[in-house]
Amino acid sequence: MRDFQVLFDHGERSELLDPAMSLYGKLGFPEPAAGRPWVYANFVQTMDGIVSLLGDEASGSDISGLPEDRWLMDLLRAHADAVILGMGTLREEQRLGRPRLRGPVFRIMDPGMQQLRAKLRRGRERNVLVSAQANFQMSDYAVFDGEHVDVTVLTTFEGAERLALQRSSHPWVDVVAVEEGGGAHRIDLAKAVDVLHNRYNIKYLLCEGGPGLYSGMLQNQLIDEKFVTVSPLEVGQMSPFGARPTALPAIGFSLHDAVRWHWLSCRKVGDYQFHRFRRKPAAVC
Repeated sequence: MRDFQVLFDHGERSELLDPAMSLYGKLGFPEPAAGRPWVYANFVQTMDGIVSLLGDEASGSDISGLPEDRWLMDLLRAHADAVILGMGTLREEQRLGRPRLRGPVFRIMDPGMQQLRAKLRRGRERNVLVSAQANFQMSDYAVFDGEHVDVTVLTTFEGAERLALQRSSHPWVDVVAVEEGGGAHRIDLAKAVDVLHNRYNIKYLLCEGGPGLYSGMLQNQLIDEKFVTVSPLEVGQMSPFGARPTALPAIGFSLHDAVRWHWLSCRKVGDYQFHRFRRKPAAVC
């Protein structure tokens, strides 16, 4: 693999100086605020902001196709206590049948990054799946086997009751109901992040999407920073399968309420850009 060319980097010093990180350079994170983890997102998009091509090219790997981008995913996972994803992302990966028919397990594959995680003392990897309805069978997905990662499902009270029928065959899966009040039957994402912090001592949480989960967390001011890989492609929003989603497919902010970001670092590999942004406080314009 090629080295990342560092154009600029104003991030923190690395918690651990390790040769395994030399391709990327320094990577550090601030100490989380009291009461909740530091949440960072990671996704890939085209130059026109598309995060899924839909059809048989629905995953981020189809937009990127770059081994360095896959390696960076492992680097970010190595620093995270847990990875949080929407159930829709798992379903889509399972539909594509990659890497296997029962879908992926969202875990570190690079041996050097596995060793780095051990040195960082992040513990066993954990996948957190978010699903309000929880209308699925755990046995259909490899991630719930518990072989490689611990698993938590965040759902509503109704979803938790539905999954209770499967607990005898999957007793290692932790199901947590975190529902908004008022009978909305929606997951309270702010409460969910607090639960992850208190229940598992999660200090650093990596959000890998999809767009619906990322949008909801951004609306609740739960995304502290994001890593964005920009692929040198322009594809347009329309496809034979419908309108392709952006990172914010179903919400819109006014100029006054817009989320503003500080451009923290920039790297490149060939024609691919690797950005890091940190959210500015709401009062900063």
